Amino acid sequence: MTGPRILVVDDEPNIRDLLATSLRFAGFAVRTVGNGAAAISAVIEEEPDLIVLDVMLPDINGFGVTKRLRASGYTSPILFLTAKDDTEDKITGLTVGGDDYVTKPFSLDEIVARIRAILRRTMQEDDDAVIRTGEISMDQDTHEVSVNGNAVELSPTEFKLLRYMMLNPNRVLSKAQILDHVWEYDFNGDAGIVESYISYLRRKIDAHTDEPMIQTKRGFGYMLKTKTA
Repeated sequence: MTGPRILVVDDEPNIRDLLATSLRFAGFAVRTVGNGAAAISAVIEEEPDLIVLDVMLPDINGFGVTKRLRASGYTSPILFLTAKDDTEDKITGLTVGGDDYVTKPFSLDEIVARIRAILRRTMQEDDDAVIRTGEISMDQDTHEVSVNGNAVELSPTEFKLLRYMMLNPNRVLSKAQILDHVWEYDFNGDAGIVESYISYLRRKIDAHTDEPMIQTKRGFGYMLKTKTA
């Protein structure tokens, strides 16, 4: 069975080859192109489920490609590759219709993890407003959360943090990943805020479970553990 279709767009052949090999090994169907015009043509020929798109391309930059694709009705997620660890670039990418970004040099494992997380999130949003992970149920429309049938009141930030963890169950999430996804790139990067909110969330969630669900993996990050793992 063929996995989700991924289009990789990068003008550096070695990066295209590395990404294609890693993504195919992870079970994705991969096509690669080397510039913006070819990317637009490839999407017209067969719409991919996700695009990994380099920002710095020789003809049309990644932001320009994204604007054209969104204007033409392409709605699937786009993950930017950027050589600039610059807040303005990150905000621009999100503003023009991108879904996430990874800064070069990057880890191939991180790319695969980001793609899986994005696809899980978008498929979940398309299928159902209600997320269920282990003993937790979350309604994304009403913002109601329950644990083992007990209603739990969460602040907006706690809600976003729990949602991110529910979409990535039984995976260790680093503080940097949590900052990126929950605080949406405009926070000053103080990892201490993650510890504080994990503590708040843990008290509220674990009060209704037999065993702690939110676990700390010292030196690595945090994980929402379910009984099925």
